[in-house]
Amino acid sequence: MTATLAAPAVVAAQRVPVVRAYRFELVKLLSQWRIRVLVLACWVAPALFVAAVSRQSTLPVDTLFGRSMLATGWAGPLVTLGFAGTWALPLLTSVVAGDVFAAEDRLGTWRHLLVAVRSPRRIFAAKALASLTVILSLVAGLAVSSTAGGLLAVGDRPLIGLDGHLLGSADVAGKVLLAWLGVLAPTLALAAIGLLGSVVLGRSPMGLLLPAVVALALQLAQMLPLPVTVRMALPGYAFISWYGLFTRPYQLAPLLIGVVVSLLWAVLATALAYLNFVRRDFTNLAYEGAARRAVTTGLLPLAGLLAVTVVVLATTTGATASGIDQDKVQRSAAVAFAHLYRLQTDQLNRPPVTEQQLQATAACTKGAGRLDPIGPGNDWRCVISWRLPGIEAAGQATYQLDITPDGRYMADGDGPKEVNGYFLVHTAAGDAPNPLWQFDGNVDLLPAKG
Repeated sequence: MTATLAAPAVVAAQRVPVVRAYRFELVKLLSQWRIRVLVLACWVAPALFVAAVSRQSTLPVDTLFGRSMLATGWAGPLVTLGFAGTWALPLLTSVVAGDVFAAEDRLGTWRHLLVAVRSPRRIFAAKALASLTVILSLVAGLAVSSTAGGLLAVGDRPLIGLDGHLLGSADVAGKVLLAWLGVLAPTLALAAIGLLGSVVLGRSPMGLLLPAVVALALQLAQMLPLPVTVRMALPGYAFISWYGLFTRPYQLAPLLIGVVVSLLWAVLATALAYLNFVRRDFTNLAYEGAARRAVTTGLLPLAGLLAVTVVVLATTTGATASGIDQDKVQRSAAVAFAHLYRLQTDQLNRPPVTEQQLQATAACTKGAGRLDPIGPGNDWRCVISWRLPGIEAAGQATYQLDITPDGRYMADGDGPKEVNGYFLVHTAAGDAPNPLWQFDGNVDLLPAKG
């Protein structure tokens, strides 16, 4: 009598689906105390900040729309957006995306993760999606919280645009939403750079700081008098190109260019991070990163994308030099003055007048006429002339303009005092400074169509 032993069935190890790995990575991120603090801060702090500033007599007038925080609640999310693009979003992407892979190197948990998931590709997808989810929730918190704080503290009132015209509630709400959606693209670009740094540099703290360092470099570059094509080819340009949404006609081309360029950077940086990750040797427990390959697998491809983008923009847009010239400044200042003069007329209960009747024109010089009227600077001077119905003599007002390299400017009234000096006017929201005293504007850096 013989016994036959059946061979045990071999069960093939199955890979964990991306959805399950994604949920696991999301729970890991949200279990970290610093991520929880960031989520809480983004959903609460902007509302408190906007509400507190809106109750103060001193406003952040150096910030775009800062002087409007007492006049309308819609200025709050725009002031927050300017701060977020400069400081908050780069730091958030550093903490989340810049550490998502490096944390496994520091803890030495790659072996356990690979045994559980059994696919480096799925691990990368899960970690990238989890970090993206957290970053989007943080951005949403900043937008929702600052908007709620502004509307509750000040109210739903019209906002003065960057060409002096009033934006109604529905109009400004849509523009605020589009502005926040527009900055998602450069945020994704910084997040992708964070993923790349976290993969390539391993446990090195430089991987964690890379998005913030890149963002700081981009901010410094935007402050320099660079050619407009180079400026728009940088992935952080969409952090400031949303200004064009608040002019009429809308300056959409710079925003669209900034969004497309940022998305290209996000795709390329993510692809480079993926290629480096799936080619990594996980058997080396003392892995310290691939800093020697960082130049060839990270810096050079991104530099190549920048060069190609500059060439494409130069050939398609026709933009030259800084994009700021005398004609553009004169046209922008005259349009803004005409809109604001009409607003002042209504506030002072004077006979109504239209922009067509005013026929406002501007004559602008730079450096008291000693310099070529091109490029940014704080030495621009504009004399604006206009006419009133039934009055033969033309009125004139002088403004000193400080124009930044990105095309934004602040006009400061320099007389006559009765027109653009400082005095209070009574509005439905209470006493407010003369709208012609100081105002913000924006010059379109791209050539005018037609």
